[in-house]
Amino acid sequence: MNGTKSSDILVAGAGPAGMIAALAFAGAGFSVVLAGPPAQPEDRRTTALMMPSLTFLKELGLFDALVREAAPLGAMRIVDATSRLVRSPTVTFRASEIGEEAFGYNIPNAHLLSCLEAALREHGAIEWREELVSGYRLSDAGAEAALGGETIDAKLVVAADGRASPAREAAGIRTHRHGHVQSALVLNFAHAREHGGISTEFHTETGPFTQVPLPGRRSSLVWVVRPETASRLMAMDDGPLSREIEERMQSMLGKIEVEPGRQVYPLSSAMPSRFGARRVALVGEAAHVFPPIGAQGLNLGVRDIQDLVATARASRDDPGAPAALLRYDARRRPDIMARSSAVNMLNYSLLSDFLPAQFIRSAGIGLLAGFAPLRGFFMREGLRPGAGWRHIFGGRVTEPSRASGEEVRR
Repeated sequence: MNGTKSSDILVAGAGPAGMIAALAFAGAGFSVVLAGPPAQPEDRRTTALMMPSLTFLKELGLFDALVREAAPLGAMRIVDATSRLVRSPTVTFRASEIGEEAFGYNIPNAHLLSCLEAALREHGAIEWREELVSGYRLSDAGAEAALGGETIDAKLVVAADGRASPAREAAGIRTHRHGHVQSALVLNFAHAREHGGISTEFHTETGPFTQVPLPGRRSSLVWVVRPETASRLMAMDDGPLSREIEERMQSMLGKIEVEPGRQVYPLSSAMPSRFGARRVALVGEAAHVFPPIGAQGLNLGVRDIQDLVATARASRDDPGAPAALLRYDARRRPDIMARSSAVNMLNYSLLSDFLPAQFIRSAGIGLLAGFAPLRGFFMREGLRPGAGWRHIFGGRVTEPSRASGEEVRR
């Protein structure tokens, strides 16, 4: 080691969650070292960020730049495209039903990364070291990280280093992993008809087939299939693949033309035994991994960051103290467990031939389609945990404030 540098916060990982965490902690007045190479700009996936996440990013000065190349999501539709005995009715969730102009915006990952990187490089309180942490020395008393021949002495390590998180492993946090016999084909495509700001999720026997609007007559697609089917789709020429996608979409958007750059990702689930220990707090995919259903991923990661920053503010002198990490775990556990369980149960119900599981899924979606108050409750809960209950009880439900850690009524 050639020396030691002290910092309030070390953020490990420079993907979207890591960059947002660095900007949020710096905005809260903490000194920050961000460790990790820039994310790959050729990522052709998109991220649907819901309005609560975008409101938080607006506070960081990012909203206008982000939505410049994004498409608003005014409605989300679920279509049962299975051939099973028990099928669900089509249900459409409209943001206008709950007084919102849009649920959120669908943003190309390359644009998201570009905006975050530009904000980081302009921020004077963040030191970005474009290399990986090579080792940790962790205890309840403090955290040291080896970074490019130097030791970073930090009060708190934010593990935003992905599903295989080295920081999580160094902290001794056990993780339960589950592999899915599913892969996601990801691509963008042009179409003849306007999408009208509507995202459509087709439920199939292999998983969801989800179209999400992009600006103009373009959309992104996440198509969950068995791995061997994903390999077949990857090998297809553009013309036949375009026709197969159009057929799957029941020609809702007219003629389809896939764009270059399709990608395949294997699906898995992971849940750590706790969300913080030995000066390390987990955010993003270091804290939760599950199938791409319901636009949860980065939105859940943003809530991780909001709660972690609020906890750190309440323990400003020692944001990584054991008591602070216990509070962070308590704040995040209900939200993460509820979202993860819901996504995994819905995914299981699609894959299962078990008739009662099909009946329960069909009945649940049928209730949502036919009963507007229930639909409104789930839309509010989907955007902001607890918002559905607060709407029912007129704001008399208390929750921890993300800004101060105190209880507030909303």
